[in-house]
Amino acid sequence: MKAIVRQAFGGPEQLKIEEVPTPVPSSGEVLVRVRAFGLNRAEQYFRKGAWGDVHAISGIECAGEVESDPSGRHGEGQQVLALMGGMGRSIAGSYAEFVCVPFANVVPVTSTLPWSALAALPESYATAWACLMDNLQLKASQTLLIRGATSALGQAAINIAHGVGARVLATVRGWDGIERVKSLGADQGLMEAEGLSRHVREVAPSGVDAVLDIVGTSTVLDSLKALKRGGRVCLAGFLGGGAPLEKLDPMAHLPSGRHLSFFGGAFVFGTPEFPLSEIPFQQMVDAATNGVYKASPAHILQFAEIQRAHRMMDDHAARGKMVITIE
Repeated sequence: MKAIVRQAFGGPEQLKIEEVPTPVPSSGEVLVRVRAFGLNRAEQYFRKGAWGDVHAISGIECAGEVESDPSGRHGEGQQVLALMGGMGRSIAGSYAEFVCVPFANVVPVTSTLPWSALAALPESYATAWACLMDNLQLKASQTLLIRGATSALGQAAINIAHGVGARVLATVRGWDGIERVKSLGADQGLMEAEGLSRHVREVAPSGVDAVLDIVGTSTVLDSLKALKRGGRVCLAGFLGGGAPLEKLDPMAHLPSGRHLSFFGGAFVFGTPEFPLSEIPFQQMVDAATNGVYKASPAHILQFAEIQRAHRMMDDHAARGKMVITIE
């Protein structure tokens, strides 16, 4: 089979297409024929060597069809979404024509969407749903602030939050992003800035109920200041960098009666504690099919354009989900 193989840690030029043996599923695995896969920041970190010694074939998610399931629980040709389970980290990932995935990380779906549209859903929408519904316990009529809203995860979160009836405030890096987030269902766009919590208080004087912070450790303490009593912050990304919080003083930095949590789907999805059966994937697919979710990828590229795709990611030029299709 053809696979994109990292030659060494470094830039996009290290990703090259090679012929490698087609994997054979062992007990507890499913062999998936990859039709398309989404790109993620995690794969940028893998490529650069920022997350240690990872597999040379990257990719943490895909959409495709079951080629072989030794357990017999998934029939050949079944449409599936696959994500996490060590893909691209400890085992070969989805940057290939075929990938072996742990059974617990394969989700059967039925869809008329093109593969490129289906591949835009797994990681971003599963992570957004878990952050909003589990960590933040978001409910209708509550006010949610999303920091980093033009990212793929941020856009998915806007769709989901709008769908449950929450009021959504969304931060952007440029004025052109305002209309983008509003088109997805955000009630108001705000320019991301230092001390944003002060501006948030101008539109939500008593504070917001929840913050999904995808910018990272540079903003998370300010996000806590935007909360009302009992409010929640979920840290779920590091678009602005992931340097540790140094000299954290709980009395000075943590407002009383607020909650802070973290969600890292790459480490937990598919485990007994975080089974993928909790995520309503079919509902998400149906919502994308019916246009309830504006979930189309921002860019669709071909397998041979993987270096270009990673350069776009390095340059922060994606402005949404990028998907690679395999003919």
